[in-house]
Amino acid sequence: MAQPVSDLPPELAGWFAARGWSLRRHQREMLDVARAQQHALLVADTGAGKTLAGFLPTLADFCPSRLAGSPPPDGLHTLYVSPLKALAHDVRRNLLLPAEELGLPLRIETRSGDTPSDRKARQRANPPHVLLTTPESLSLLLSYPESATLFAGLKRIVVDEVHAFANGKRGDLLALAMARLQALAPAMQRVALSATLADPAAYRRWLAPHGVAETVTLVEGEQGAAPELEIVLPQEARVPWGGHAAAWAVPQLYQAIKANKTTLVFCNTRFLAEFIFQELWDANADHLPIGIHHGSLSVEARRKVESAMAAGKLRALVCTASLDLGVDWGDVDLVVQMGAPKGSSRLLQRIGRANHRLDQPSRAMLAPGNRFEFLEAFAALEAVAEGQRDGEAFRPGGLDVLAQHVMACACAGPFDAADLLAEVQSAEAYGWVDPATWERILGFVATGGYSLRAYDRFQRITKGRDGQSGKQLWRLTHPQHAARHRLNAGIIMDSEMIGVRFRNGKALGRVEESFAASLKPGATFRFAGLDLEVEAMRETELWVRAAKRSGQIPSYMGARMPLTTHLSNRVQALLADRAGWARFPDDVREWLEMQDWRSQLPAPGRLLVESFPHQGRHYTVFYTFEGWPAHQSLGMLVTRRMEERGLAPMGFVANDYALAVWGLRPIDDPAALLSPDILAGEFVEWVQNSYLLRRAFREVAVISGLVERQHPGKRKTGRQVTFSTDLIYDVLLKHEPDHVLIEAAWADARARMTDVGRLAGVLDRAQHELHHVRLDRVSPLAVPVLVMVGRESTPQGQADEELLLEADSLAGLAMRPATD
Repeated sequence: MAQPVSDLPPELAGWFAARGWSLRRHQREMLDVARAQQHALLVADTGAGKTLAGFLPTLADFCPSRLAGSPPPDGLHTLYVSPLKALAHDVRRNLLLPAEELGLPLRIETRSGDTPSDRKARQRANPPHVLLTTPESLSLLLSYPESATLFAGLKRIVVDEVHAFANGKRGDLLALAMARLQALAPAMQRVALSATLADPAAYRRWLAPHGVAETVTLVEGEQGAAPELEIVLPQEARVPWGGHAAAWAVPQLYQAIKANKTTLVFCNTRFLAEFIFQELWDANADHLPIGIHHGSLSVEARRKVESAMAAGKLRALVCTASLDLGVDWGDVDLVVQMGAPKGSSRLLQRIGRANHRLDQPSRAMLAPGNRFEFLEAFAALEAVAEGQRDGEAFRPGGLDVLAQHVMACACAGPFDAADLLAEVQSAEAYGWVDPATWERILGFVATGGYSLRAYDRFQRITKGRDGQSGKQLWRLTHPQHAARHRLNAGIIMDSEMIGVRFRNGKALGRVEESFAASLKPGATFRFAGLDLEVEAMRETELWVRAAKRSGQIPSYMGARMPLTTHLSNRVQALLADRAGWARFPDDVREWLEMQDWRSQLPAPGRLLVESFPHQGRHYTVFYTFEGWPAHQSLGMLVTRRMEERGLAPMGFVANDYALAVWGLRPIDDPAALLSPDILAGEFVEWVQNSYLLRRAFREVAVISGLVERQHPGKRKTGRQVTFSTDLIYDVLLKHEPDHVLIEAAWADARARMTDVGRLAGVLDRAQHELHHVRLDRVSPLAVPVLVMVGRESTPQGQADEELLLEADSLAGLAMRPATD
């Protein structure tokens, strides 16, 4: 790359000097890349000034010395896209500071689903110079006829926290939006920012037009101070055998909160956040200000907590992944992870919330919920110390997202199919789309497909000759389809939610419809840190009042974070490294030594399977370490095969590390249950006959626009949406099984809901490195998964005390060196 430029505008140089700052090397390189008209991927530690580095070229363009007496450029100059609305608001605050102090003629605004409609209309007619938005709001902006004019002068797009969403459907939507923007503004520069990337080359390809990574310059930041990490252990007890909540650590957590100015307490699920907040509140003898933050709370509640944190008014905040990303609170001096981190990159991201400065170490504590989680926490700490990152691999772009994008383009104006295909193929995620697939997508958007073409409501676009160009162009069949698209477009598909509010109208947030349906007037539950009593249930709202007694905590579907493959391999390596066990607490070391003496230990590349009798049943445990979603799928398939072979299966239970099945007859040949052909006929039959494919179809039907959740003034309930999608699914499966949305649903079922890629790895190991050990009773390693039998549907944390009692009984049996 060329030598860094030396002509930083004097206004910016003076602003840095006034703060005692100096321009970091990566910030200067970002200026250099911008001047060279290149795309850039910046990877730098939290606290390194990534966001400022991404915006420096924009600030420089508006400095008077650069303008040289010319008026500032009109129109939209820079787009900033982040996965979180809160992050956009936070960045706006931080950007306004230099812009206002330097007196730059720069208008900076945000746009999201919360933005008032009159401001949105004004932004289209008179856009700010810098617009901070989300992938969904950008896609909607591109659906307006004035989008071609609005974006024609766009100079730069900055994608923040790119690791958080590029390899999912929101990333697909943004990739398509960037392809459209590049067509409207050919000179536009693409910039992406991240602190935690395992594979920068893959992200360079995702960011680059046509996936040509060489057109994207990789800029790497300076190394920050090494974090100070510790694993919290019980002071007068053993590391628990089972459970996930780590509620045993609350007294130590409370002392840590008292000893620090501000503490962030991360939990892996919304349920666990509410549970730990309640436990902390019960322990809060000093009445310290402690808050809670997660995605199901109301916007008002989240903003109130965020403002209190920014003002330094809270001593602790219990939160979920809703605060994983870089909301900048520099006064946080301790981060606590409750339960296992599930990945080194996720842990590093969370650790970075402490201090948020490059030259000072972030401090963090990890509180494992059980013995396997201790090993996982230990493995994550080693990975962080070695600078190892992990993350999900990229996959082909979703067809449902492509259909939504095609409809957005049609809303903006007539389009030529060949031109739009070339534009779509310029996105790396959609380079695979061939003319045949493209025709299927166009046919679906136009008519809903062969089986649905007779229904007028699915007739959304049509092809006809253009009067001016003479070309065959696609256009909307009726203008009302544009309004319907903008009302329903989006990617995020949470479970259907019900609003929770007091009778005075104050909104508290949302709980899942299935949980709300289980409540009757007078029932109590704990939400947003409050004990609430149900007064009435309306179609889309739960009316509540303050309760005098505590109640259950809502649980949420789809909240499990799978263990990453990288961390899984590290945990298995720890198990196999007997010399390293001396670093573990005595009870963990004794647990592994007894396992080694009585049975065998898992290791990377091999599959340990144990069989033993227990309480009149025959148990088999598969130590696959492939994560809970993959184990759930494997459990369904294995028990089906057991049924076919007359082994009388009675059930299965799984955690991130193992799958346990049990039945009336023993499994003598586990390899036969894991032959690779299980992913052919049996997997297809199971998915097709289970709720999985219907659930996947429900999502793709909504994302693609086939089924609408929202009508003017009214939103369909989750049951109504499910009823509609189930009807269409049955029609398509019978009359058009190769429909493009059935294909899209299958892709989702394979990749996201069943983790079939990781299943394939298990089956491969089973054929080459399966070690089957027959025992006379439960093994030490089996205890953490067996204590979950009968409690699979109990939210994490709620049954921890029962688990401890059950675990003690099982452990006593497992840890005896010889049968009496």
